[in-house]
Amino acid sequence: MNDSSSGTATTTARPATQPTGRPTIWWPALAGIVAGALTVSVAELLAALLVRSGHSQGTPSPVVALGQAFIDRTPLWLKNLAVSTFGTHDKQALLTGIAAVVVVVAAVAGIVAARHRVAGLLVVVAMAAVAGFAVLSRPKSSGTDLFPLVIGTVVGLFALSKLLDRWARSDLARADDPADTPSTRIDGDLARRSFLRALAGGGAFAVLAGVGAQVIAHASRAVQASRAALALPAPTGATPTPAQLAGLDVPGLSPMVTPPEDFYRIDTALSVPQLSTQDWHLRVHGMVEHEIRMTFADLLALPMIERQTTLTCVSNEVGGDLIGNQVWLGHPIRELLARAQPTQDADMVLSTSIDGFTAGTPLEALTDDHRDALLAVAMGGEPLPVEHGFPVRMVVPGLYGYVSATKWVVDLEVTRFDQAEGYWTPRGWSALGPIKTGSRIDVPRGKAKAGKVAVAGVAWAQHRGIERVEVRVDEGAWAPARLGDGGTADTWKQWVYEWDASPGKHTLQVRATDAQDDVQTGDEATPAPNGATGWHTVSVTIT
Repeated sequence: MNDSSSGTATTTARPATQPTGRPTIWWPALAGIVAGALTVSVAELLAALLVRSGHSQGTPSPVVALGQAFIDRTPLWLKNLAVSTFGTHDKQALLTGIAAVVVVVAAVAGIVAARHRVAGLLVVVAMAAVAGFAVLSRPKSSGTDLFPLVIGTVVGLFALSKLLDRWARSDLARADDPADTPSTRIDGDLARRSFLRALAGGGAFAVLAGVGAQVIAHASRAVQASRAALALPAPTGATPTPAQLAGLDVPGLSPMVTPPEDFYRIDTALSVPQLSTQDWHLRVHGMVEHEIRMTFADLLALPMIERQTTLTCVSNEVGGDLIGNQVWLGHPIRELLARAQPTQDADMVLSTSIDGFTAGTPLEALTDDHRDALLAVAMGGEPLPVEHGFPVRMVVPGLYGYVSATKWVVDLEVTRFDQAEGYWTPRGWSALGPIKTGSRIDVPRGKAKAGKVAVAGVAWAQHRGIERVEVRVDEGAWAPARLGDGGTADTWKQWVYEWDASPGKHTLQVRATDAQDDVQTGDEATPAPNGATGWHTVSVTIT
C-alpha cells in the first residue's frame, strides 16, 4: 500500500505461481474434448472387437446404443421431420447430433474440472452412465457389453486428470506476472510444451482408435466372406419375363428395376447388423401346431421363386423417392407357415430382426396363395447387400415396409394383433399398413424447351395393379398417359404423356387409378399414421 506520510511504497509479496489474471477456459475445454474423444474411441474400438470375437450378442457400442435408444423414444412428429428433412441421411444426421452433444459435454467437463476436479470428473462419469443405460437397454445385452464403456471411461478420466495437471503447471494457466522469476517462466514454458504434446498425442490416438473401430465394425470379414461365397440356387417355376422387366426409353425416368446401390434404405438400425449365413437361424413359433427351426442351409434347400416386387416406405412423401422396384429371390413364406400350421384364431405374424426391430404383418397377407410374400435371400440376381438385410429379409407385396419388410429377420412368431404389436404401432402408426395408390412425376423438372415434352414417371398400387394414369396441365382437364409394358400388379408402372408445351410457367399434376377402379385421392395427408396422399404437383418453366 502507499504510505503518504513517508512518500515510499511497499508491495505485499505473493507466490510467483499465483495467477494475476483469469486464465482462459478454452484450454481446459480442449482438454475435456480430447479426453471425451479418447473415452468414445477406446470404447468403440473395444466394442467392435467384442462383437467381432463373438463374445457379444447385444450392442456394446455406446454411440450406436445411444442412437438406437434415441430412435426408440423418438416421438412421431420428430421422426417424420427427420425423414422429410434428411431422407436416407437421417442416421448420419443423428450421429452428427450425438457427436455434437458429446463434444459440448466433454468441453463442460474440462472447464468444470479445471476449477473443481472431482465435479468435472463426475460429469464424465454421468455421461458414461447414460451411455451404459442405453447399452443395457438393447436386445440381448448383458453385463459383458458394458466392458468397453467402462474401460473407455477409465481412460478418459485418467487423460482428463493428467492433461489438466500439465495445464495447471504451464504458463497457459496464468497471466503474465512480473513477480515470476526466470526459473518459474522456464518451468511454465516446459509445462506448456508438455501439455500441448499431450493434447496432440491424445487427439491422434483417439483418431486412430476411432478409425480402427470403424474399419472393424464396417468390414466384418466373416460376413463379407459369407456373402461372397454364397452360391444362389436356381429359381423354380416362372420368373420375370423380359417384357415385365422392360422400361420406357425416356431420359430422366426412373428405371423399371432400381439398381441395388440406388435402392432406398430406411430402417432403425444405426449400425448395420453383421450376420453371416453360418450364424443365421430362424425360429417359427407361437400359435402354431409345429414349431420350426432352420439354418441358412435348410432355407436354401427349400424351393426358391423369383418375383418382381416394389417396396414402399410409409414415410414416403407425395412425389418422394422412398420407393424402389427389384427382382427378389426367396422362399414363399406361405409354404413355411403351412408347415407350421397356425391355429385358427391367429391373425398376425410378428417378425423380429437380429437387432430387435419388430413388424406385425397380417397372417392372411403371408398365407395368400396369390400374394408371393418371400423370405428373400437375393435381389437383382445377387445375394442381398448387407445394408438391405443379408442374409435374409422379408418382402411382402402390397404392404408398407414398416409392417412387412423386416431385414436381418431371425424370428417369426404367429400371434394376434390384440396380443402383440410391431415396433412402430405403439409409436402412432397404424397396425395394418396397406399401400395406397400413388404416382410421381420424374420429368420434366424445372425447365424445358417449347414443343413436344415427355411428361413421365411411375405409378403404383401394389397387389392391385395400375389401370390408368392421367396428367393435367394448369388444373385443366385430365388426359390419359401411356403405360409402359413392364411390371406386374405387384410393381410400379412407368408412364409417359406427350405434352405440347407452350412458353411460360406451368403446373403439372398426375393421378393414378388402380385395377379395382379406385382413383388416387387428391386430398392431402402427411405420411403418419398410414401413408401420405395427394396428387404430385410440379412447376415447369417452358422457354
